[in-house]
Amino acid sequence: MILSCCNIYCNNRVILIKRLKFKGDSLCLKVLFIVGSLREGSFNHQMALEAEKALAGKAEVSYLDYSAIPLFSQDLEVPTLPTVSAARYAVQAADAIWIFSPVYNFSIPGTVKNLLDWLSRAIDLSDTRGASALQDKIVTVSSVANAGHDQLFAIYKDLLPFIRTQVVGDFTAARVNDSAWADGQLVLEDSVTTSLKQQAKDLLQAIQ
Repeated sequence: MILSCCNIYCNNRVILIKRLKFKGDSLCLKVLFIVGSLREGSFNHQMALEAEKALAGKAEVSYLDYSAIPLFSQDLEVPTLPTVSAARYAVQAADAIWIFSPVYNFSIPGTVKNLLDWLSRAIDLSDTRGASALQDKIVTVSSVANAGHDQLFAIYKDLLPFIRTQVVGDFTAARVNDSAWADGQLVLEDSVTTSLKQQAKDLLQAIQ
């Protein structure tokens, strides 16, 4: 039996949450998926569904709905917006985060960057260098796009450590199969599926 603790912040107050993890009870592990495309049925969401299969029976997966979070502004930080509080809570309750990111103009989607801007802010604004919801969180990234993976991954590898997360595993890149542009169905190559399985394994090992 393992006693794990994490700090959950509610209305800028710290609440210590204790969870009992029993050996062999892998579903105590929680992985939060962040899909960078807000489009319903997006290719990156389809990739996330495939990654979820790699975690089946090994961790509990949830998806973060951040579609209602506004563009970051310090004018909106106090009082904390309900949408921001909900996102912070989901992040803090997770053992790890897996980002599925499209490539927009050879860079991170603005929606994801905006979310990370919110989540990386100190919970206690009287100490701007204090802990954020992302503090020491284990993170990995995968991407479906037809180009720009190297540029995208380089940006994430610079950004994520800067906002004090722990990046683990090799990132997985996939291209959109030609038929998907007509029928909307992403078909991943076997090498990509294998990479996702290894990425899931690396993520779980980092958590444990």
